[in-house]
Amino acid sequence: MTSFDAPFSQVVVVVPAHNEREHLPQCLRALTTAGLCLPMPVTIVVVLDSCDDGSEALAGEFGPDVHFISVDAGNVGATRAAGFEYARTLCGEELTGDTWYATTDADSVVDADWLVRMVAADADMVLGVVRVPNWRNFSPAVARRYLSNYRSRGPGHRHVHGANMGFRADLYWGVGGFRALRTGEDVELVERFERAQLSIHRDRDLSVATSDRRDARAPGGFADHLRKLSRTPRTGKAKAS
Repeated sequence: MTSFDAPFSQVVVVVPAHNEREHLPQCLRALTTAGLCLPMPVTIVVVLDSCDDGSEALAGEFGPDVHFISVDAGNVGATRAAGFEYARTLCGEELTGDTWYATTDADSVVDADWLVRMVAADADMVLGVVRVPNWRNFSPAVARRYLSNYRSRGPGHRHVHGANMGFRADLYWGVGGFRALRTGEDVELVERFERAQLSIHRDRDLSVATSDRRDARAPGGFADHLRKLSRTPRTGKAKAS
């Protein structure tokens, strides 16, 4: 367990999932490890959205601090929002600023210091990056194209990923939380933090491993971006998400 002056009394992590039984165990093992590196309680809320793959059978396998709830939203923004609503009721939160929220995706794996780096950043919001450790579904040419477009120069970066972001709970509720948008619920939340002139730390070294799957769970998300890159001519460039 790390020893630093914790600016928060508790941490909540929300994981939206739609038919992710294959990926959830690895995701949750990594999150519980990250939670053990903090001196404060960490609650993990898995939100099963319209699942029919038996994901609910995993409930109870990862300890009392990992909660499973089910919704029928068909929308990742609504699913993330439902997770934080549940956590607010579960933890009895007041809007005092002593709770840190984070969110990732069910097909993603965080590093052990993921939460440590977030809560120690002294920012209202923290945005990390993603990496694909194993390219299984796309060609080496697509992987090279993705990496070429994705790399940032300087200390920060330009990306927004729902798989790697965190924020103060009181400010999350203050700007209205995640919205049930068809796509880009993470980008739109960041824009509201920016309009409110809140501090945002973009950490290019805060990385989360994610999959290169082809079957997109959300329109316009990471899988859609990779599929667009696979259709991009060699001479063309596609904007990285």
